[in-house]
Amino acid sequence: MRQDFLFAGFGGQGVMSMGMALAYAAAHEGWQVSWLPAYGPEQRGGTANCMVVVSDAPIGSPLVTDPDCAVVMNLPSLERFGPRVKPGGYLFLNRTLIPAATAPRGVTAFAVPTAEVARELGDARVGNMVMLGAVLAVTGVVSLAAAAAALEKVLPERHRHLLALNQKALDAGAALVRESARPGVMRR
Repeated sequence: MRQDFLFAGFGGQGVMSMGMALAYAAAHEGWQVSWLPAYGPEQRGGTANCMVVVSDAPIGSPLVTDPDCAVVMNLPSLERFGPRVKPGGYLFLNRTLIPAATAPRGVTAFAVPTAEVARELGDARVGNMVMLGAVLAVTGVVSLAAAAAALEKVLPERHRHLLALNQKALDAGAALVRESARPGVMRR
């Protein structure tokens, strides 16, 4: 089993944190893992993406060219990475910044209202964890509990006071997908 993930967006949207949380959670659950970050000219506001490979066998290369699952947090990332998702794969869209999009043929898309849910939880900064919770609920690659535990390693010390809120965001994203009768736009 091998699953390739790609997380992409603007710097400051928590793209790297999503990938790191998945990587730590998968390692905790005994999988082979690679995490490869890529930044644009600046961390905050520039482009950012990371690739995560989760496998039951040694990983020969950390590069993900055709992901099984792509998470795109903005329109430029959708344009660049959306067409690369493998048929039968998943495309998660940040509905807040991508109001309407068509998934490539054979790809199941989910439009997640990340900012809206994060604001309901009380802090817009946890939108990335809302998205990650949705991804984990659909793919089942790791448990929500493992992802929540991984946050202790992912969040910098200055944000440790947000651990409980980030865990609530993971749960909210997962619940949002589970409540959705079908892929597509998730109502909130």
